[in-house]
Amino acid sequence: MSMFEDSRYRWRETYFVLYDAHKRPKLDDVVRTLSSLNKRFQLTNQSADEQGRLDSLTLLSPDDYAAMDICCADEDEVQDQADALVADLKKAGADVAPPVPWEQIKKYDGRLDVLHFEQMPEDADDEEGGMLDPSALLMVLGALAQLTGGVAVDPQAGTFVTED
Repeated sequence: MSMFEDSRYRWRETYFVLYDAHKRPKLDDVVRTLSSLNKRFQLTNQSADEQGRLDSLTLLSPDDYAAMDICCADEDEVQDQADALVADLKKAGADVAPPVPWEQIKKYDGRLDVLHFEQMPEDADDEEGGMLDPSALLMVLGALAQLTGGVAVDPQAGTFVTED
């Protein structure tokens, strides 16, 4: 079940982790890595492909009023999107240099989509925000980038997400 189907959560934004597709992580490695970040993380809806590589999973972080759906994108669509994303990031004039050279990012053909959700208080209306803490998201993005040898990107802001 996607967090879109849970009325207690509201989608906030989607982040990407771009990487070389041959480094697509095993589901067991992702589970081990994310579980080690915070013992209170709850990992559900775990799915792997025939080789045991991550297809998707859901991470709940109740202490942060957050949840994330993490899924692999189809390799065929990633290459073209990586080129377009690099052009957008360059045009946005990111204040920080990319963590890897631009040309390497253009060659990435693997992508994890990290859909970030906020847990809403039961009495909140559609305009009211909850108590979302972005720390879980930042830890997860950093861990996934490290696990894949890739880079984490906030495409809406046109920036790279780093742990610094």
